[in-house]
Amino acid sequence: MATIQELQQQSDDAFNAHDRAACEALCTTDAVLTAPGDMTFNGRQEVCDFLQSWWEAFPDAHTTVREVLYSGDSYVEEGTFAGTHDGVFHTPMGDIPPTHRPVTGEYVSIVKRRGDAVASQYLIFDRLQLLEQLGLVPAPATA
Repeated sequence: MATIQELQQQSDDAFNAHDRAACEALCTTDAVLTAPGDMTFNGRQEVCDFLQSWWEAFPDAHTTVREVLYSGDSYVEEGTFAGTHDGVFHTPMGDIPPTHRPVTGEYVSIVKRRGDAVASQYLIFDRLQLLEQLGLVPAPATA
């Protein structure tokens, strides 16, 4: 069985490689992913569809991990997402056409495994910051 550290590294490598097959292999069939905006994805197919939507919207999408804390069969990962919005971004509020703007944002991900696969992921990121960078809402005034 893979260690929790190996599963974390394999998951990050698969995301950064935009490797759907690897992502599917790393999820349990009943995996659950919860994300901001009251989004919940149930099952391997839905979870990987969510990841695929980010790769399609941000073809150069990648994450940089800053810190990972491991505990038993879980880990908490803190990092930065970066990409250029060159594809249609499918959101709960509708599709966002490409803005061709670069974005960078912090995220925290809490992952629990079962066996050698991810059973659940709770993803946290600042949706407002993302929308500001895409030019869809006004950026905060500077002092």
